Amino acid sequence: MTSENNLYVEKNKAEVSKNVPELRFQGFIDAWEQRKLEELGNLNRGKSKHRPRNDSRLFGGEYPFIQTGDVAKAPLFLTEYSQTYSEFGIQQSKLWDIGTLLITIAANVADTTILGIKAAFPDSVIGFESTSCDVVFIKNYIDIKSDLLKRKAETSSQANLNLAKLKEMNLNVPKLKEQQKIGSFFKQLDDTIALHQRKLDKLKLLKKGYLQQIFPQNGEKVPRVRFTNFENEWEPRKLKDLGIIQTGNTPKTSNAENYNENGVLWITPTDIEYLITNNSAKKLSAEGYSKARIADSGSILVTCIASIGKNTLVEEPSGFNQQINSLTPNKLNNSYFLLTQSELWSTKMKGIASSGTMQIVNKNDFSNLLFLYPKLEEQKKIGSFFKQLDYTIALHQSKLDKLNTLKQGLLQKMFL
Repeated sequence: MTSENNLYVEKNKAEVSKNVPELRFQGFIDAWEQRKLEELGNLNRGKSKHRPRNDSRLFGGEYPFIQTGDVAKAPLFLTEYSQTYSEFGIQQSKLWDIGTLLITIAANVADTTILGIKAAFPDSVIGFESTSCDVVFIKNYIDIKSDLLKRKAETSSQANLNLAKLKEMNLNVPKLKEQQKIGSFFKQLDDTIALHQRKLDKLKLLKKGYLQQIFPQNGEKVPRVRFTNFENEWEPRKLKDLGIIQTGNTPKTSNAENYNENGVLWITPTDIEYLITNNSAKKLSAEGYSKARIADSGSILVTCIASIGKNTLVEEPSGFNQQINSLTPNKLNNSYFLLTQSELWSTKMKGIASSGTMQIVNKNDFSNLLFLYPKLEEQKKIGSFFKQLDYTIALHQSKLDKLNTLKQGLLQKMFL
Protein backbone atom coordinates (compact mmCIF):
# COMPACT_ATOMS: atom_id res chain seq x y z
CA MET A 1 0.00 0.00 0.00
CA THR A 2 1.31 3.47 -0.89
CA SER A 3 0.24 6.69 0.81
CA GLU A 4 -1.38 9.50 -1.20
CA ASN A 5 1.88 11.45 -1.31
CA ASN A 6 3.94 8.30 -1.95
CA LEU A 7 5.91 8.79 1.28
CA TYR A 8 5.90 5.23 2.51
CA VAL A 9 5.19 1.70 1.33
CA GLU A 10 3.81 -1.26 3.22
CA LYS A 11 6.09 -4.28 3.63
CA ASN A 12 4.96 -7.83 3.16
CA LYS A 13 3.75 -9.27 6.48
CA ALA A 14 6.40 -12.00 6.27
CA GLU A 15 9.15 -9.37 6.16
CA VAL A 16 8.05 -7.70 9.39
CA SER A 17 9.79 -10.45 11.38
CA LYS A 18 13.12 -9.49 9.74
CA ASN A 19 13.44 -6.50 12.06
CA VAL A 20 11.86 -4.00 9.70
CA PRO A 21 8.59 -2.09 10.27
CA GLU A 22 5.34 -2.82 8.46
CA LEU A 23 5.31 0.64 6.84
CA ARG A 24 8.47 2.14 5.45
CA PHE A 25 9.65 4.99 3.26
CA GLN A 26 10.77 4.03 -0.21
CA GLY A 27 14.50 3.57 -0.68
CA PHE A 28 15.23 2.08 2.75
CA ILE A 29 15.85 -1.67 2.95
CA ASP A 30 18.33 -2.24 5.79
CA ALA A 31 17.22 -4.08 8.91
CA TRP A 32 16.80 -2.03 12.07
CA GLU A 33 19.31 -2.56 14.89
CA GLN A 34 18.77 -2.81 18.64
CA ARG A 35 20.56 -0.10 20.63
CA LYS A 36 20.43 1.10 24.21
CA LEU A 37 19.22 4.66 24.68
CA GLU A 38 22.52 5.68 26.31
CA GLU A 39 24.35 4.64 23.10
CA LEU A 40 22.42 7.25 21.12
CA GLY A 41 23.01 10.27 23.32
CA ASN A 42 23.73 11.67 26.76
CA LEU A 43 21.14 11.31 29.52
CA ASN A 44 21.23 13.31 32.73
CA ARG A 45 18.78 14.42 35.36
CA GLY A 46 17.86 18.05 35.63
CA LYS A 47 19.32 20.08 38.47
CA SER A 48 17.70 21.91 41.34
CA LYS A 49 20.18 21.56 44.20
CA HIS A 50 19.01 24.32 46.53
CA ARG A 51 16.84 23.53 49.55
CA PRO A 52 14.18 24.38 50.30
CA ARG A 53 12.94 24.02 46.73
CA ASN A 54 10.35 26.76 47.24
CA ASP A 55 12.86 29.44 48.31
CA SER A 56 11.52 32.64 46.73
CA ARG A 57 15.06 33.71 45.76
CA LEU A 58 15.12 30.95 43.12
CA PHE A 59 12.30 32.36 41.03
CA GLY A 60 11.11 35.33 39.04
CA GLY A 61 13.97 35.91 36.62
CA GLU A 62 14.48 35.49 32.89
CA TYR A 63 15.41 31.80 32.72
CA PRO A 64 12.58 29.36 31.84
CA PHE A 65 12.20 26.65 34.51
CA ILE A 66 10.31 23.66 33.11
CA GLN A 67 8.29 21.41 35.42
CA THR A 68 6.67 18.02 34.84
CA GLY A 69 3.27 19.63 34.29
CA ASP A 70 4.71 21.82 31.53
CA VAL A 71 6.09 18.72 29.80
CA ALA A 72 2.74 16.92 30.06
CA LYS A 73 0.91 19.81 28.35
CA ALA A 74 3.55 20.59 25.73
CA PRO A 75 3.32 19.80 22.00
CA LEU A 76 6.28 18.40 20.07
CA PHE A 77 8.44 21.44 20.87
CA LEU A 78 8.06 23.18 24.23
CA THR A 79 8.04 26.97 24.15
CA GLU A 80 5.60 27.80 26.98
CA TYR A 81 6.28 27.46 30.69
CA SER A 82 4.76 28.37 34.05
CA GLN A 83 7.84 29.33 36.08
CA THR A 84 11.19 31.10 35.69
CA TYR A 85 14.49 31.03 37.55
CA SER A 86 16.36 34.11 38.77
CA GLU A 87 20.14 34.51 38.53
CA PHE A 88 20.32 32.90 41.97
CA GLY A 89 18.14 30.04 40.73
CA ILE A 90 20.07 29.32 37.56
CA GLN A 91 23.39 29.21 39.45
CA GLN A 92 22.27 26.06 41.30
CA SER A 93 20.74 24.51 38.17
CA LYS A 94 21.70 24.14 34.50
CA LEU A 95 20.51 25.78 31.30
CA TRP A 96 19.87 23.12 28.63
CA ASP A 97 20.11 23.72 24.88
CA ILE A 98 17.33 23.85 22.30
CA GLY A 99 16.72 20.35 20.92
CA THR A 100 17.10 18.56 24.25
CA LEU A 101 14.51 15.80 24.68
CA LEU A 102 12.78 15.96 28.08
CA ILE A 103 11.46 12.77 29.73
CA THR A 104 9.57 12.98 33.02
CA ILE A 105 10.50 10.35 35.61
CA ALA A 106 8.32 11.39 38.56
CA ALA A 107 4.67 12.45 38.97
CA ASN A 108 3.74 12.28 35.26
CA VAL A 109 6.00 9.38 34.25
CA ALA A 110 7.20 9.08 30.61
CA ASP A 111 5.77 12.33 29.26
CA THR A 112 8.04 13.83 26.62
CA THR A 113 8.71 17.03 24.72
CA ILE A 114 11.65 18.70 22.97
CA LEU A 115 13.00 22.06 24.12
CA GLY A 116 12.20 24.80 21.64
CA ILE A 117 13.94 27.27 23.97
CA LYS A 118 16.91 27.16 26.31
CA ALA A 119 15.61 26.15 29.74
CA ALA A 120 16.35 24.62 33.14
CA PHE A 121 14.39 21.80 34.76
CA PRO A 122 14.45 19.84 38.05
CA ASP A 123 15.66 16.31 38.75
CA SER A 124 12.16 14.93 38.14
CA VAL A 125 12.93 15.42 34.43
CA ILE A 126 15.69 13.75 32.41
CA GLY A 127 17.39 15.53 29.54
CA PHE A 128 18.49 13.51 26.49
CA GLU A 129 21.01 15.18 24.19
CA SER A 130 21.44 13.33 20.90
CA THR A 131 24.90 12.34 19.67
CA SER A 132 23.98 9.93 16.87
CA CYS A 133 20.21 9.95 16.35
CA ASP A 134 17.24 12.05 15.30
CA VAL A 135 15.62 13.42 18.45
CA VAL A 136 12.08 13.59 16.98
CA PHE A 137 12.36 9.91 16.03
CA ILE A 138 13.49 9.05 19.57
CA LYS A 139 10.68 11.10 21.13
CA ASN A 140 8.05 9.24 19.11
CA TYR A 141 9.69 5.90 19.92
CA ILE A 142 9.54 6.65 23.65
CA ASP A 143 5.93 7.81 23.34
CA ILE A 144 4.79 4.48 21.92
CA LYS A 145 6.73 2.66 24.65
CA SER A 146 5.39 4.90 27.45
CA ASP A 147 3.19 2.17 28.93
CA LEU A 148 6.24 -0.09 29.23
CA LEU A 149 8.21 2.68 30.92
CA LYS A 150 5.37 3.31 33.37
CA ARG A 151 5.37 -0.37 34.31
CA LYS A 152 9.09 -0.13 34.95
CA ALA A 153 8.55 2.78 37.31
CA GLU A 154 9.44 1.86 40.87
CA THR A 155 6.41 0.88 42.94
CA SER A 156 5.94 3.43 45.69
CA SER A 157 3.39 5.96 46.86
CA GLN A 158 4.42 7.96 43.79
CA ALA A 159 5.70 6.20 40.67
CA ASN A 160 9.28 7.01 39.70
CA LEU A 161 11.40 5.97 36.74
CA ASN A 162 15.11 6.09 37.52
CA LEU A 163 17.93 7.19 35.23
CA ALA A 164 19.61 3.78 35.17
CA LYS A 165 16.51 2.06 33.78
CA LEU A 166 16.13 4.70 31.12
CA LYS A 167 19.76 4.38 30.04
CA GLU A 168 19.30 0.62 29.62
CA MET A 169 16.13 0.99 27.54
CA ASN A 170 16.43 -1.03 24.31
CA LEU A 171 15.30 0.60 21.07
CA ASN A 172 15.09 -0.79 17.54
CA VAL A 173 16.45 1.94 15.29
CA PRO A 174 17.29 2.35 11.59
CA LYS A 175 20.20 4.25 10.10
CA LEU A 176 20.27 7.99 10.79
CA LYS A 177 18.89 9.03 7.38
CA GLU A 178 15.80 6.87 7.84
CA GLN A 179 15.37 8.19 11.38
CA GLN A 180 15.47 11.73 10.00
CA LYS A 181 12.93 10.87 7.31
CA ILE A 182 10.56 9.40 9.89
CA GLY A 183 11.19 12.26 12.32
CA SER A 184 10.47 14.86 9.63
CA PHE A 185 7.27 13.07 8.64
CA PHE A 186 5.93 13.00 12.20
CA LYS A 187 6.99 16.61 12.78
CA GLN A 188 4.83 17.65 9.83
CA LEU A 189 1.96 15.56 11.18
CA ASP A 190 2.39 17.05 14.67
CA ASP A 191 2.44 20.55 13.19
CA THR A 192 -0.87 19.80 11.45
CA ILE A 193 -2.36 18.42 14.68
CA ALA A 194 -1.14 21.48 16.61
CA LEU A 195 -2.70 23.79 14.01
CA HIS A 196 -6.08 22.05 14.33
CA GLN A 197 -5.78 22.11 18.13
CA ARG A 198 -5.19 25.88 18.08
CA LYS A 199 -8.22 26.39 15.83
CA LEU A 200 -10.34 24.27 18.16
CA ASP A 201 -9.10 26.13 21.25
CA LYS A 202 -9.94 29.47 19.61
CA LEU A 203 -13.46 28.29 18.79
CA LYS A 204 -14.03 27.10 22.36
CA LEU A 205 -12.74 30.42 23.67
CA LEU A 206 -15.03 32.23 21.23
CA LYS A 207 -18.01 30.25 22.53
CA LYS A 208 -17.08 31.09 26.12
CA GLY A 209 -17.01 34.77 25.20
CA TYR A 210 -20.38 34.58 23.45
CA LEU A 211 -21.93 32.85 26.48
CA GLN A 212 -20.83 35.79 28.63
CA GLN A 213 -22.16 38.34 26.13
CA ILE A 214 -25.42 36.72 24.98
CA PHE A 215 -26.62 35.59 28.43
CA PRO A 216 -27.20 38.25 31.14
CA GLN A 217 -24.54 38.32 33.83
CA ASN A 218 -25.14 38.76 37.56
CA GLY A 219 -27.38 41.74 38.26
CA GLU A 220 -28.27 42.25 34.58
CA LYS A 221 -31.74 41.76 33.08
CA VAL A 222 -30.70 41.91 29.43
CA PRO A 223 -27.62 40.53 27.65
CA ARG A 224 -24.78 42.78 26.55
CA VAL A 225 -25.10 41.58 22.95
CA ARG A 226 -28.48 40.90 21.32
CA PHE A 227 -29.85 39.96 17.97
CA THR A 228 -31.77 42.76 16.24
CA ASN A 229 -35.45 43.41 17.02
CA PHE A 230 -35.30 42.00 20.56
CA GLU A 231 -35.65 44.57 23.33
CA ASN A 232 -37.68 43.08 26.19
CA GLU A 233 -36.08 42.32 29.52
CA TRP A 234 -35.47 38.66 30.29
CA GLU A 235 -37.72 37.23 33.00
CA PRO A 236 -36.71 35.09 36.01
CA ARG A 237 -38.03 31.54 35.99
CA LYS A 238 -37.32 28.31 37.84
CA LEU A 239 -36.47 25.21 35.83
CA LYS A 240 -39.70 23.57 36.98
CA ASP A 241 -41.61 26.39 35.20
CA LEU A 242 -40.03 25.50 31.84
CA GLY A 243 -41.40 21.99 31.42
CA ILE A 244 -41.53 18.52 32.98
CA ILE A 245 -38.71 17.39 35.27
CA GLN A 246 -38.00 13.72 36.01
CA THR A 247 -35.34 11.76 37.85
CA GLY A 248 -34.30 8.60 36.02
CA ASN A 249 -34.31 5.02 37.26
CA THR A 250 -32.75 1.64 36.49
CA PRO A 251 -34.82 -1.37 35.43
CA LYS A 252 -33.16 -4.38 37.06
CA THR A 253 -29.93 -5.12 35.21
CA SER A 254 -30.01 -8.66 36.60
CA ASN A 255 -33.10 -9.28 34.47
CA ALA A 256 -31.82 -9.70 30.90
CA GLU A 257 -35.36 -9.28 29.55
CA ASN A 258 -35.22 -5.57 30.45
CA TYR A 259 -32.51 -4.88 27.88
CA ASN A 260 -32.05 -5.41 24.17
CA GLU A 261 -29.10 -4.36 22.00
CA ASN A 262 -31.51 -3.00 19.38
CA GLY A 263 -33.80 -1.28 21.86
CA VAL A 264 -34.40 2.25 23.14
CA LEU A 265 -31.52 4.34 24.52
CA TRP A 266 -30.93 4.04 28.26
CA ILE A 267 -28.43 6.72 29.20
CA THR A 268 -26.00 6.86 32.12
CA PRO A 269 -23.41 9.60 32.83
CA THR A 270 -20.69 7.53 31.12
CA ASP A 271 -22.74 7.62 27.89
CA ILE A 272 -22.74 11.42 27.86
CA GLU A 273 -19.75 12.46 25.74
CA TYR A 274 -21.28 15.02 23.39
CA LEU A 275 -23.86 17.82 23.47
CA ILE A 276 -26.26 15.50 21.65
CA THR A 277 -26.42 11.85 22.71
CA ASN A 278 -27.64 9.31 20.16
CA ASN A 279 -26.14 6.09 21.52
CA SER A 280 -25.83 4.24 24.82
CA ALA A 281 -23.99 1.17 26.09
CA LYS A 282 -27.25 -0.47 27.18
CA LYS A 283 -30.63 -0.24 25.49
CA LEU A 284 -34.11 -0.97 26.78
CA SER A 285 -36.32 -3.79 25.54
CA ALA A 286 -40.08 -3.28 25.36
CA GLU A 287 -40.34 -4.69 28.88
CA GLY A 288 -37.54 -2.47 30.18
CA TYR A 289 -39.12 0.54 28.47
CA SER A 290 -42.34 -0.04 30.41
CA LYS A 291 -40.39 0.12 33.72
CA ALA A 292 -38.08 3.03 32.89
CA ARG A 293 -38.64 6.76 33.09
CA ILE A 294 -38.59 8.13 29.57
CA ALA A 295 -37.61 11.61 28.44
CA ASP A 296 -39.22 12.76 25.20
CA SER A 297 -37.30 13.94 22.17
CA GLY A 298 -35.92 17.43 22.80
CA SER A 299 -35.28 16.83 26.50
CA ILE A 300 -32.16 18.03 28.31
CA LEU A 301 -30.46 15.40 30.49
CA VAL A 302 -28.39 16.76 33.39
CA THR A 303 -26.11 14.70 35.64
CA CYS A 304 -26.91 15.48 39.27
CA ILE A 305 -24.83 12.96 41.24
CA ALA A 306 -21.00 12.69 41.32
CA SER A 307 -20.14 13.86 37.76
CA ILE A 308 -22.05 17.15 38.00
CA GLY A 309 -22.18 19.12 34.77
CA LYS A 310 -22.38 16.48 32.04
CA ASN A 311 -25.41 17.69 30.12
CA THR A 312 -26.84 16.53 26.82
CA LEU A 313 -29.80 16.77 24.46
CA VAL A 314 -31.69 13.68 23.26
CA GLU A 315 -33.37 13.68 19.86
CA GLU A 316 -35.44 10.55 20.47
CA PRO A 317 -37.38 9.19 23.46
CA SER A 318 -34.76 7.87 25.89
CA GLY A 319 -34.52 6.22 29.29
CA PHE A 320 -31.91 7.34 31.82
CA ASN A 321 -30.65 6.31 35.23
CA GLN A 322 -31.12 7.84 38.68
CA GLN A 323 -27.94 9.95 38.46
CA ILE A 324 -29.66 12.10 35.86
CA ASN A 325 -32.53 14.60 35.92
CA SER A 326 -34.34 15.44 32.70
CA LEU A 327 -36.10 18.62 31.65
CA THR A 328 -38.60 18.22 28.83
CA PRO A 329 -39.37 21.80 27.75
CA ASN A 330 -42.91 23.00 27.13
CA LYS A 331 -43.92 24.82 23.94
CA LEU A 332 -42.77 28.18 25.31
CA ASN A 333 -39.12 27.15 25.47
CA ASN A 334 -36.50 26.07 22.95
CA SER A 335 -34.49 22.90 23.54
CA TYR A 336 -31.16 24.09 22.14
CA PHE A 337 -31.36 27.38 24.00
CA LEU A 338 -31.82 25.40 27.23
CA LEU A 339 -28.98 23.03 26.33
CA THR A 340 -26.68 26.02 25.84
CA GLN A 341 -27.84 27.66 29.05
CA SER A 342 -27.36 24.38 30.93
CA GLU A 343 -23.64 25.24 31.17
CA LEU A 344 -24.76 28.00 33.55
CA TRP A 345 -27.00 25.57 35.41
CA SER A 346 -24.00 23.33 36.00
CA THR A 347 -21.95 26.14 37.52
CA LYS A 348 -24.67 26.80 40.08
CA MET A 349 -25.23 23.07 40.65
CA LYS A 350 -21.56 22.50 41.45
CA GLY A 351 -21.83 25.20 44.10
CA ILE A 352 -24.82 23.43 45.65
CA ALA A 353 -23.14 20.01 45.47
CA SER A 354 -19.91 21.20 47.09
CA SER A 355 -21.79 22.36 50.20
CA GLY A 356 -22.66 18.76 51.15
CA THR A 357 -20.64 15.68 52.06
CA MET A 358 -21.70 13.98 48.81
CA GLN A 359 -21.63 15.48 45.33
CA ILE A 360 -25.38 15.57 44.69
CA VAL A 361 -28.11 17.97 43.60
CA ASN A 362 -31.52 16.54 44.45
CA LYS A 363 -34.59 16.91 42.27
CA ASN A 364 -36.06 19.67 44.42
CA ASP A 365 -32.91 21.81 44.31
CA PHE A 366 -32.60 21.18 40.58
CA SER A 367 -36.23 22.13 39.95
CA ASN A 368 -35.85 25.41 41.83
CA LEU A 369 -32.74 26.68 40.02
CA LEU A 370 -33.55 30.25 39.00
CA PHE A 371 -32.34 31.88 35.76
CA LEU A 372 -33.42 34.57 33.30
CA TYR A 373 -35.25 33.72 30.06
CA PRO A 374 -36.30 35.67 26.97
CA LYS A 375 -39.40 35.06 24.87
CA LEU A 376 -39.50 31.96 22.66
CA GLU A 377 -38.50 33.73 19.43
CA GLU A 378 -35.33 35.11 20.99
CA GLN A 379 -34.61 31.69 22.51
CA LYS A 380 -34.89 30.15 19.04
CA LYS A 381 -32.51 32.74 17.58
CA ILE A 382 -29.93 32.17 20.31
CA GLY A 383 -30.37 28.39 20.14
CA SER A 384 -29.84 28.39 16.37
CA PHE A 385 -26.70 30.54 16.71
CA PHE A 386 -25.08 28.25 19.28
CA LYS A 387 -26.18 25.13 17.42
CA GLN A 388 -24.21 26.28 14.38
CA LEU A 389 -21.22 27.23 16.53
CA ASP A 390 -21.32 23.87 18.34
CA TYR A 391 -21.50 22.10 14.97
CA THR A 392 -18.36 23.94 13.84
CA ILE A 393 -16.59 23.03 17.09
CA ALA A 394 -17.65 19.38 16.72
CA LEU A 395 -16.39 19.36 13.12
CA HIS A 396 -12.96 20.62 14.19
CA GLN A 397 -12.90 18.15 17.09
CA SER A 398 -13.70 15.31 14.69
CA LYS A 399 -10.87 16.34 12.35
CA LEU A 400 -8.48 16.52 15.30
CA ASP A 401 -9.57 13.10 16.58
CA LYS A 402 -9.05 11.59 13.14
CA LEU A 403 -5.56 13.08 12.88
CA ASN A 404 -4.63 11.72 16.31
CA THR A 405 -6.02 8.30 15.39
CA LEU A 406 -4.06 8.41 12.12
CA LYS A 407 -0.89 9.30 14.02
CA GLN A 408 -1.33 6.42 16.49
CA GLY A 409 -1.91 3.98 13.65
CA LEU A 410 1.19 5.16 11.79
CA LEU A 411 3.32 5.00 14.94
CA GLN A 412 2.37 1.36 15.40
CA LYS A 413 3.24 0.50 11.78
CA MET A 414 6.34 2.65 11.27
CA PHE A 415 8.18 1.67 14.46
CA LEU A 416 9.24 -1.68 15.91
